[in-house]
Amino acid sequence: MAAITTPVTEIVLPAQVEPDGLRVRTNDLPAPADGQVVMRMEATGVSFAEQQMRRGKYYDQPPFPFVPGYDLVGTVTATGPRVDAALVGRRFAAITKTGAWASHVLVDATDLMPIPVEADPAAAETVIVNGVTAWQMLHRVAGVRRGQTVVVLGANGGVGSTLVQLARHAGLAVIGTGSPRHHDLIRELGATPLDYHAPDLYDRLRALAPDGVDAVFDHVGGAAIVKSWRLLRRGGTLVSYGSAATKNEAGSSQLPVLKLFARLFVWNALPNGKGAHFYNLWAGKRRDRKVWQQRMGDDLNEVLRLVVDGTLVPQIAATFALGDAAAALELAESRTVAGKVVILPQV
Repeated sequence: MAAITTPVTEIVLPAQVEPDGLRVRTNDLPAPADGQVVMRMEATGVSFAEQQMRRGKYYDQPPFPFVPGYDLVGTVTATGPRVDAALVGRRFAAITKTGAWASHVLVDATDLMPIPVEADPAAAETVIVNGVTAWQMLHRVAGVRRGQTVVVLGANGGVGSTLVQLARHAGLAVIGTGSPRHHDLIRELGATPLDYHAPDLYDRLRALAPDGVDAVFDHVGGAAIVKSWRLLRRGGTLVSYGSAATKNEAGSSQLPVLKLFARLFVWNALPNGKGAHFYNLWAGKRRDRKVWQQRMGDDLNEVLRLVVDGTLVPQIAATFALGDAAAALELAESRTVAGKVVILPQV
């Protein structure tokens, strides 16, 4: 008997194009192979990774053309060989790196992460990668303690708004940077807002914490990361998790990251008690996939528990239908919104 395929609608990134260059494609998704499942997408979203990928600037993106989509929430509709058929009909989250901007997605069953039945798919989607990233940077990398002070650059963004809330829940004082239009939100989330366009931003940061801060979470990178490093007190930690400042620069997508790694290496060698780290969600997966996946699931469970009890409020900037992914990407890149732009099968 022939394997059953699934009709699928996909959003294709054909080359280095503007957002309106995305293409909608209908296709037949192959039957799930050994160890795989088919997920019907219920929510996915636009992360900074897709914004880099369309420019050909993401560190290890696949060759064009491909289907973007870093993560999703969905329901299992079919299982392949050696996969428990009881998974069919159950809702999970998954981190895919690519492929989630589609009505149906093939996923390895080992990458499925359960989500609470009461969790709204769109709300859960906003905290899969963003929430795990924020949780791990805060607790696994920076190792923050109650009563400390941290700086969150881009506190209105998907990761930033989650970081602020998790930091406040952990008993930290938070200074958050963002455009003035987002200061009311940053303040409501529990942080002291500062304008990241202000020419004297770092002077203002030092004025708020004259003895230095315990951690800086920096997604900007570029030359200004030196200023983030100088904000730390002895024993403080810089957590770099992006290079937004270089996303529009021509040339190699790897060179800015390699330069950043070199700088962090040198800083870690200095005898001043400070630490500098680059956060990578995928770190450790090649070495021990089972341990990595267990850590992902455990940390997502912690984040979703806070969502369900109302402690963490996912910041959904806007929702778009899958067929309007180009408009979703354009809005996310406009830097005018707070939170994460979410893509649904239909709106």
